[in-house]
Amino acid sequence: MGEEEVGGAVPKEQRQGWGQFLKSIASFSGDLSSLTAPSFILSPVSLVEFPAYWGEHPDEFAKISTGKDEVERMNLVLKWFISTLKGQFTARNISSGSEKKPLNPILGEIFLGKWPDQNGRGETVLTAEQVSHHPPITAYHIENKKAGVTLEGHNAQKTSFSGRTIQVKQVGHAILRIKLPSSDKEELYLITLPNLLIEGLWYGSPYVELTSSSYIQSTTGLLTTLNYAGKGYFSGKAHSFKATIGAGGNTLYSIEGEWAGVSKYKGKSISGGSNDVFWDASTEREEVSVEDVEKQGDMESRKVWKTVANGIRTGDFDTASKDKARIENAQRQKRKDEAAANTPHQLEHFVHIENDQEYSQLASMFKGQPATEDGYRKKPRVH
Repeated sequence: MGEEEVGGAVPKEQRQGWGQFLKSIASFSGDLSSLTAPSFILSPVSLVEFPAYWGEHPDEFAKISTGKDEVERMNLVLKWFISTLKGQFTARNISSGSEKKPLNPILGEIFLGKWPDQNGRGETVLTAEQVSHHPPITAYHIENKKAGVTLEGHNAQKTSFSGRTIQVKQVGHAILRIKLPSSDKEELYLITLPNLLIEGLWYGSPYVELTSSSYIQSTTGLLTTLNYAGKGYFSGKAHSFKATIGAGGNTLYSIEGEWAGVSKYKGKSISGGSNDVFWDASTEREEVSVEDVEKQGDMESRKVWKTVANGIRTGDFDTASKDKARIENAQRQKRKDEAAANTPHQLEHFVHIENDQEYSQLASMFKGQPATEDGYRKKPRVH
């Protein structure tokens, strides 16, 4: 691994460290999430904040319940889902120019935020909590009461190295719940998660590409299938997808394009037009609002990682590494103390659901998913 070959986009003084990191992941067996990464490739943001990307287009989220029938609502669910992808997988790294490794949340770490009411759409509220450390799992709940739309789910990642690429299997699912206006009825939508490839490692400019397929299954019987593709060695466009909405093997609508750019209906659109724009990812995203760090509780994410994040942002990687080690060592000791006292950690905002029946019902409606999976539900509010 010569300096000219490896880490060309990495600052010269850090190329040796980058080359050593590549060697370590190439020889590492097991889940890469447990591997300690050098501070200069760390993001100043914890993974427990990532559920906020689901809500960065709160208008699209709130609009879902306005669909006049189940077909239009599925179109709106898909449009909202596509709207979340740019923020999750490309836009957060525009300033640095490459993918950074998020901070691994500590058990019990929480992230609370909201998107205030604008134009009468209602307030959208987010609660996220790190509910497991081994394996690392983040649970989240996003709700717009006025619109009658709720998203609840959990996410974990299993990572491995293959050739020059990191493969990330996203484990978990989300369930979107719509309370239909002027009715006691509700619709549920199971949302499965696409897998990821982290490319560009050799040159020190990692970036994320989506791969394989994901699904959105509704209790109405409608199924959306999404297939992802990236820019190949010789051809293809980055961040491409094709989606079909259908039922019983019949396709009602087809959409294709770039999830980080422009996508269009292929042929007829929901409005009756031909080849209409489905989603334009240049639409401005609305960042989640949070309390000032000084007002946050001790387990809130930005307070937990304040010193580490400041060190990463200012290039003071020595301070970042030392405080990160302090936090992680304190967590190891806390787990030992809990085990010795037989007082296991208690979740604050969520409860664990063995064999999530809502998931099982929806997953059984299409092939490609396991019949059972655990889930998490937000604890009821105490008044």
